[in-house]
Amino acid sequence: TTTTKPLVPNKLGRLELKPIRSRDQLMVQINEVRGLLDSLTEEMPSFLSDATIRRFLRARSWSTEQATKSLKETVKWRRQYRPDAISWDDIPETENEARRTHVADYLDKNGRSVLVANVPMKSKVSAKEQIKHLVYLLEYLATNSADEQDDFVVWLTDFRGWSISSTSLSIARESMHIIQNYYPGVIAVAIPFDPPRMFESFWKIAKNFVQPDMKEKVKFVYANKPESLKIMADIFDLDTLESSFGGRSTGTAFHINKYAERMRRADKMRGASKDSNGHN
Repeated sequence: TTTTKPLVPNKLGRLELKPIRSRDQLMVQINEVRGLLDSLTEEMPSFLSDATIRRFLRARSWSTEQATKSLKETVKWRRQYRPDAISWDDIPETENEARRTHVADYLDKNGRSVLVANVPMKSKVSAKEQIKHLVYLLEYLATNSADEQDDFVVWLTDFRGWSISSTSLSIARESMHIIQNYYPGVIAVAIPFDPPRMFESFWKIAKNFVQPDMKEKVKFVYANKPESLKIMADIFDLDTLESSFGGRSTGTAFHINKYAERMRRADKMRGASKDSNGHN
């Protein structure tokens, strides 16, 4: 049977009943996708778990055909890119790149991981290496949140000091392609924090390659607008959030050595650690 949530507004603002799939219904769809994937489930059993298939189904509006198509495309990409084999020690300029983008050591109010990015900070590596770092972080987040039912990452981006030269449009486009096609259902909400007015022109172009459901997850927050900062209070425990983002914590400074240790532990758990010969 299908149960329903209370009336909720749809994209047009009209109230409608939002269906919830029962465990049995969900497993029927997951098994249907498994059947359509055929031998691919044997090739990548750890990736094509029930949790992954469920995430792709949810991101593709519960269409088994669309979810299967997306999973096949993702498997093809994973064969070539090998995101599961990337480790912390494969990332060049680790300290600088981690300060630019890293997984915070606190969660939001809903227990979701927080990905913190500092866009204006200049990278010291090529576009290819920047993308590799992003994929490494997405793989880490997806692996550590494999059992989550809903979108499980809050993407918090500091735009203070941003200029048009701070962000490559091609990198932004490729990043969104990877997030939306190969890691759908990972990002719950994306918060551009305090972007300057000139960012509006960049966003008008960038949002053309952002899918509609992802656009709905973008919440702009401005430090000089108290009503805007309420978004932060709704999502985060202000006692753990950095003061630079409107929180009350002053003890969440980024420590590269502790962070590197945490990432290497995660690499080891998911089998991405390298031995002295560079093999997993």
